[in-house]
Amino acid sequence: QVQLVESGGGLVQAGGSLRLSCAASGRSFSDDAMGWFRQAPGKERELVAIITSGGSTVYRDSVKGRFTISRDNAKNTVYLRMNSLKPEDTAVYYCAAGYSNGNYHYWGQGTQVTVSS
Repeated sequence: QVQLVESGGGLVQAGGSLRLSCAASGRSFSDDAMGWFRQAPGKERELVAIITSGGSTVYRDSVKGRFTISRDNAKNTVYLRMNSLKPEDTAVYYCAAGYSNGNYHYWGQGTQVTVSS
């Protein structure tokens, strides 16, 4: 069975930083893209960043220049470094893996990020 476990969320002041981690188990994702999504209360889940197996990245416009996605294939882990955090970044952040046919088939349980003003 596949599990994705996020960690690193918490409370932070505006302008601060956090690093999220997502450790995968059950299979290797070294040949697959992995991504981070987030969902704020009352809003739809949205893509934050994607990293391919080769290390190519894409970010939503609102986090460009502030967030960095990376991966360590030896550890089967993906990271999200978040700098210059803003209150609007407050959300539950989810790790996703196993993209095919337009969907990510595996999801983590989420980790809460709260940014105070």
